[in-house]
Parts: sequence; C-alpha cells; structure tokens
Amino acid sequence: IQEANRFLGKEFKGSMFAIAKDVKIQIEFNPKQVQAYRLIGYENRKLRPEDFKNDAIDAGELGSNHTVTALYEIIPTGVKSDYLAEQPDDLKYTKTETNSNNYNGELATIKFRYKKPDGEKSIEMVQVIENKSVVLEKASDDMKFSAAVAWFGLKLRDSKLIANKSSEEIVKLAKQGNSNDGEGYKAEFIRLVETSKQYN
Repeated sequence: IQEANRFLGKEFKGSMFAIAKDVKIQIEFNPKQVQAYRLIGYENRKLRPEDFKNDAIDAGELGSNHTVTALYEIIPTGVKSDYLAEQPDDLKYTKTETNSNNYNGELATIKFRYKKPDGEKSIEMVQVIENKSVVLEKASDDMKFSAAVAWFGLKLRDSKLIANKSSEEIVKLAKQGNSNDGEGYKAEFIRLVETSKQYN
C-alpha cells in the first residue's frame, strides 16, 4: 500500500509532466586527484563519450520534482588499492602533463545536457566540483542514506568490491541519514535491511 501511494500519489504526477528531455550527465575526474573511479549502478544507462553532445541520441526524461542521485567510488591519486593494478612508472604517454593551469583545486567537472520539453537543441550546463574531502561522519544526511542504500544493493549482488557486508553497519549508517522522513520511506528501507538479516 505504501509503495502504491508513493507511485500514484507522488511520482506518477511528476512523470506526467516532464521538465526536461534527453537528459545526459558527463563527469570528468581530474587525474591529478583521482587515479580510478567507478559509477555504482546505472550499468544499463551508460553512453559512449561521443554520444554526450549528439542530439540525435535519446536519453531519459526528468519529471517535475524528480531528483537523480549518482554515486561514484574513487581511488585518489597516490593511494594504493587491491582493486587497482599497479601501473609501470616508466610509461611515456600515460603521465599527466603539467601546464600553467594545473587545476589542483578541482576534483572533477560535471556537464549536464538537456532539451526543453518542446525543444530539439540541447542546452549544456557545467559545474566544477571543488577538491575537498568530507569525512562520512560529517556528510549530509542524504549522502549517508544514499550510501547505505548503495551499500545494501552491492551486498545483495554479493559484490567483490566491498569488504564489509554487515547488515548491522548498513542499518547504522541508514539511521544516521534518517531525517526528514515524513513519508516513512527511509524507515521502510531500514526495516527491509533488518528483515534481510535473518536470511543471511
């Protein structure tokens, strides 16, 4: 019943009124700060880099009051990781070139393209992400809860890319992000994770 109310009472109305079509997002990480990254989820929605500016390539619609969350896991430059093969240090063409504008203060650049509902030519917006780290304890509630949901999804897929698959830790993080839950969706997710523990 709760899921039906969520879809019919809230999301369906937003789906009926698109505010943007062919929405595409492209992110470029600064190799001075990030040596490797991966997008968590959205495997079936990836575009080739050359398709980003191609207006003939269809993409998703964004409805009124809808939001999209994309989580990336990164390995900072200079950090050793078991998930990353060590690169030989004598490679000639893969070294990051230095120039007068070194972008040391930038972590990444996000480009967002969309068409107006009645438009055929896309509009591009660009946003630079500052190179600033925030420990998880001081992250926003939305970040904590989103991370908990992604963590649980990776646990269900038995992902080899996560070492800690503790349902207790997932619940703990989700509860830290469980604020402004007027409709009870976050609490429902926490109950789902707690219920799943008996089947582990």
